[in-house]
Amino acid sequence: MTNTSAGTDPVFDGTMPASGETRQVSPLIRRRVCGNAGPFTASGTCSYVVGSGEVAILDPGPADPDHIAALIDAIAGERLAAIVVTHTHRDHSPGARLLRERTGAPIVGCGPHRAARGLAEGELRLDAGADPDHDPDRIMVEGDVLAGSGWTLRAIETPGHTMNHLAFALPEDAALFSGDHVMAWSTTVVAPPDGSMRAYMASLDRLRDRDEAVFWPGHGGPVREPRRFVRALGGHRRQREAAIRARIEGGDRDIRTIVGAIYQGLNPALTGAAALSVFAHLEDLVERGIIVSDGPPRLDGRYAPGPAA
Repeated sequence: MTNTSAGTDPVFDGTMPASGETRQVSPLIRRRVCGNAGPFTASGTCSYVVGSGEVAILDPGPADPDHIAALIDAIAGERLAAIVVTHTHRDHSPGARLLRERTGAPIVGCGPHRAARGLAEGELRLDAGADPDHDPDRIMVEGDVLAGSGWTLRAIETPGHTMNHLAFALPEDAALFSGDHVMAWSTTVVAPPDGSMRAYMASLDRLRDRDEAVFWPGHGGPVREPRRFVRALGGHRRQREAAIRARIEGGDRDIRTIVGAIYQGLNPALTGAAALSVFAHLEDLVERGIIVSDGPPRLDGRYAPGPAA
């Protein structure tokens, strides 16, 4: 969701990489953008080729045969050592299985999709974008390393957007692949029960003081000055939390009303995403005892929060 407010909020960059071309973006990184543009994917999913000669492909994207064929063409004459996946959303991970079928390379990185919590009674799973069929050959956890000729990918656990989300540091290029956790063009959707705002904020804190010069995200262009940007993202989320608390203290008792009040001028296509983010903030506030509820948070208007005593 693109931010339009001022102050200490992050400055988002709407410059979009074009789909349909493979571009060398650094000495060790080539990027190809899948043609799956949309309100939640920007110009499309960014797939990255890491290294030269012996390479890894990170986030092959959706089950798009044309995109997979283009990635294979991009590494003609090279050996694909591994297919790396940051998280299990259908715009990131299903293409890994197609690529494995075509090349025999192993799928490594995040584990199978999992939820932040169980479903409440009568609650529907909201994250329709999940890829429950993800089947990695090797699951990487914090600190695990995948090494190739002249490159190293080190896993950093960054749950929140999904609970299995990983970022990958590439120290030889002073770069970090941030998946959907940190993006230059927009804030990240956090969708309970599969995502968690508390986990997301903790993961932001983990990335806040890293030394990389650039983050390469799952959508949109690179994140420059990542320390400053990540700190601003955290501040932006805290401002959203404060605005939600103010609406509750003013008498709001359902998510639709809160979204209408604090996301004025929002693209209608993003209303659902805004509701999910408010939902995630409310869950976090209830868990922390800052507000109380007569039941689990819900998106159907029956959620009735109130300030904690």
